[in-house]
Amino acid sequence: MPPREKITTYEINGVSYVSLVPLCERRQVSWDYDTFAKTVILQRGPHKINLRIGDTMVLVDGKTEYLHHPVDIYQGVLVIPLKFKEQVFDSLFKPQYAQTREIPSILSVKKVVIDAGHGGHDPGAIGRSGLREKDVNLDIAKRLSKLLRDNGVTVIMTRSSDVFVPLERRADIANNAKADLFISIHANANRVRSLSGLEIYYVSPRINDVKRALMTAQDTKLDFDNSCFSHASINTKATLWDMIHTYNRGEAIQLAGNICKTAGRNLDTRIIGVKGANFLVLKSTQMPAILVESGFLSNREEEKLLKNGYYRQQIAEAIEQGIKNYVKNNFAYGG
Repeated sequence: MPPREKITTYEINGVSYVSLVPLCERRQVSWDYDTFAKTVILQRGPHKINLRIGDTMVLVDGKTEYLHHPVDIYQGVLVIPLKFKEQVFDSLFKPQYAQTREIPSILSVKKVVIDAGHGGHDPGAIGRSGLREKDVNLDIAKRLSKLLRDNGVTVIMTRSSDVFVPLERRADIANNAKADLFISIHANANRVRSLSGLEIYYVSPRINDVKRALMTAQDTKLDFDNSCFSHASINTKATLWDMIHTYNRGEAIQLAGNICKTAGRNLDTRIIGVKGANFLVLKSTQMPAILVESGFLSNREEEKLLKNGYYRQQIAEAIEQGIKNYVKNNFAYGG
């Protein structure tokens, strides 16, 4: 018996809709979205569907058909009516269970802290049109949170509204939650306005891990068997924390690399790559931690992209899929 597909549905004015892009990825259907013409082309093998946002008329293999409800964009997500999915999409693009690669389970990562950078009186970078980094960060963070929760992951957000949270508090939230991953969302800016692209940071190897480990050992309990470590010396605990921090850095690099690869395939932007940095939220966390710079608000074209809810959704989906690939590559045998 073939496995049931898990799809997220949305209720829009009493009508059920489903997200189109994840559906296409599961069915190996190629899709192309023209943001100016607001048209979508779906194709696999000999079959082709042409759609237009807000329109009830569609072309199915060159023949005109009419929907009861239009194709739409909801909260930045491209959606199609559930009935159209069941009556047309499913008949043309049947699931290929034998050929399709299984989407990797994300449940080896059970708890993730998502940190929307800046907030409150701290707007972060501001683009030429007035787009504020704090708003972009929070929107992407919320979208990523929903995607992960739909996969059964417990998500804790350092902020879920426009409030200011000190950097030290953000790290404390992650550490107290004993999260598996910490992901901080930001947007970039530079005086050189031609700079553009997505980059991801991990804690720099230049950070003094001996000092960092000693401070952690003094302030934090080890989650090991008490009979082994309850009476361990501070130096022994510092040595263990040094090993943990080194391991976390390596995991963060792999996580960042997987997200960059996914973003390179899914986003229409330059992928700068993975870098080390001395960010407080990264060096103060006790789990694999990364900071995603989603683009440059100082770049006119990239600011336009980040203004678009659909593009912000693509960023969130690229991060989610990067986490899935990280889990698949690192926890293939149960983690």
